[in-house]
Amino acid sequence: MKIENLKLKIIFFGSSNYVIPIIEVLKKNFELALVVTTEKSQGAVPSYCQENKISYLFLQQFNNLTIQQLQVIKAPIAVLADFGLIIPEGILNAFPKGIINLHPSLLPKYRGPTPVQSAILEGEKTTGISIIKLDKEIDHGPILGQEKEEILDTDTAESLYKRLFEKGANLLLKALNSYLKDNLKLTTQKHENATFTKPLTRQDGFVNLSSPLEIRNLKLKIRAYFPWPSAWSKLVVRSQKSAVRIKFLPGNLIQVEGKKPMTYKDFLNGYPEAKEILGEIIS
Repeated sequence: MKIENLKLKIIFFGSSNYVIPIIEVLKKNFELALVVTTEKSQGAVPSYCQENKISYLFLQQFNNLTIQQLQVIKAPIAVLADFGLIIPEGILNAFPKGIINLHPSLLPKYRGPTPVQSAILEGEKTTGISIIKLDKEIDHGPILGQEKEEILDTDTAESLYKRLFEKGANLLLKALNSYLKDNLKLTTQKHENATFTKPLTRQDGFVNLSSPLEIRNLKLKIRAYFPWPSAWSKLVVRSQKSAVRIKFLPGNLIQVEGKKPMTYKDFLNGYPEAKEILGEIIS
């Protein structure tokens, strides 16, 4: 679906390889004047922009100069996905038609920075992609469109983010087509049903191997925290002078720090005494 006779300027805010399908849609259907990203030159977004001769701007925080740079372009609308920075009011006001945000959950559920990880951790069977118009609050604005997506038993955060943003790229074009023609009625979120997620740290992936609850939830944690921060722990084994740091990976794999991933069987061949510690994990 291509927007007929529509080549108005548009700016995109986003980072990570997940948003490449969205950039492709915008490039094909609009005059993509600028991509703003928090990734440095070796990142997925700058690399794509360099290969496709798209102007891009790297930034770590907004300032008055940034606002001036965006205002000079005179784009009536912007799109944002997986960006990572809070958009200040000065930027919001720079676009007459606002900033349209793709968020990988069925809002108002799982607002915030880690919606996919949180959905997997909670054992959800479905999630989705929401397209909203940004306002001053986090993931709070009115909804342009939503689509559900099944969470597969094999899904990791990586695979689910990828699929949701691909679905979102297709939904975005339909939503923008109606929105820019003023043929779309925006829906206010049911704010009383909102739930919130938090940023992840490396410590969030730590697995307490002496906790039965953490062991029972380990499979969910492995999927939710792949590829980062990963589900990890430390083992004290007699054959080592110091504790061994290990990662639990999808596909029943385990990785000793500094070594390649291996099966549990191969791991126990090298660390047979770990069987007592890992218990039901490897059974």
